[in-house]
Amino acid sequence: MRAWKAITITAIGALLAACGPPQVQQNAPAEDERTGTLRVWLFDEASREPKQTTVDEAVARFEAEHQGVEVDVQYIPVDTRSQRFTGAFNDPASAPDVAEYGNTDVAGYVAAGGLLDLTEQIGEWPEGADLNESVLDTAKVDDKVYGVPWYTGIRALYYRTDVFAELGLQPPRTTAELVDTAQRIREARPDLYGISVGGKYHYALMPFIWAAGGDLARREGDKWVSTVNEPAAREGVATYASLISGGACPREQCADMTGSQAVQAFASGKAAMTIGGDFNRAAVEAGAAAGKYAVVPLPGPTAGSIAPPFAGGNMLGVLKSSKRATLAKEFVQLLAGKEYQRKMYIAMGNLPTFSDVQQELAAGDPAVAPFVQSLQAGTRFVPTAEGWSKIDAQGVLPTMVQQVVNGQSVEQATDAAAAQMNDVFEGR
Repeated sequence: MRAWKAITITAIGALLAACGPPQVQQNAPAEDERTGTLRVWLFDEASREPKQTTVDEAVARFEAEHQGVEVDVQYIPVDTRSQRFTGAFNDPASAPDVAEYGNTDVAGYVAAGGLLDLTEQIGEWPEGADLNESVLDTAKVDDKVYGVPWYTGIRALYYRTDVFAELGLQPPRTTAELVDTAQRIREARPDLYGISVGGKYHYALMPFIWAAGGDLARREGDKWVSTVNEPAAREGVATYASLISGGACPREQCADMTGSQAVQAFASGKAAMTIGGDFNRAAVEAGAAAGKYAVVPLPGPTAGSIAPPFAGGNMLGVLKSSKRATLAKEFVQLLAGKEYQRKMYIAMGNLPTFSDVQQELAAGDPAVAPFVQSLQAGTRFVPTAEGWSKIDAQGVLPTMVQQVVNGQSVEQATDAAAAQMNDVFEGR
């Protein structure tokens, strides 16, 4: 497992920003030690045992193959990751060598100067050629790769097979059919939401914008500019908001609904459809909808097209401050490689990031096939701007949807959202 070569690390100096990712002065360690303790941070889970069992197996194998190396794995809470990584970037002595982080965190961590560029290593790694291209894009900033995608999360359309059979309905084939089907169900079965979506469920909103031909922002030279107020994006926003303002998902219940709440409404039997992830299958199977649902890709504007899903997920990367960079890259190559991605899927249901492994799983498990089909049709991602985390934290997109749902014009709401996004992009 020694295919990757060492990289020369350059020093990055910057000031700590008041709003946004931490800017650090981080001098590259002169040494590249091949023994000693390799420190690893992984995210903790509500039920850690399946993940830890798989990781422990990889650790034991790595230590057996690398005499004189001990791997120290710490599990950190997801909700405190910002503070932990800020501390690590500013104090290399306390930093891990290898870390797990969300793909929406990458741009900020790169801006902070905390992550090692792995572009060359991905190119030299035989398995790297099989990484799903659109998922690998979520690890890139300015065309450089800053992590190996460890798993991905894809959303598709869940629907109640018993309700559709009762009403003589077929799964919607287009965005327009989706809206119409949701309304028809609500009228025929007022005890059900036609579809459970939410004003605060921006990962369900995004595919509607992308399917309409719009986007969240575009790169112009060295800066980002919001595009949510351009015609195509407005069309997507209007269509998504109509699912709530039109009553298919009642405004009183759905305007403030989050993604988790939307999926739970479906799982508990309150909705005939929802937009949920492969990672939500266990929750649905545990609810009233168990055995009475199926999944299809979220339809796009024309029959047979698929609305591009948001490519969520986490990755494994190496911190720039690591004194054991070669060992760190080798460990990432092992734990994020095909063998252990398969094992993580078996243990936790995490969808692998290699196209060939995805195809294997889809062939062996029909339930995962719609998610793989959606993934391989092409995913999209949020802007890789260091300010995106602030835009996300401010709830700009959910506020925009809620304003439309509550009667404001699409033009006004999207103009306000675009202005707020541009303020962040420009550092104001």
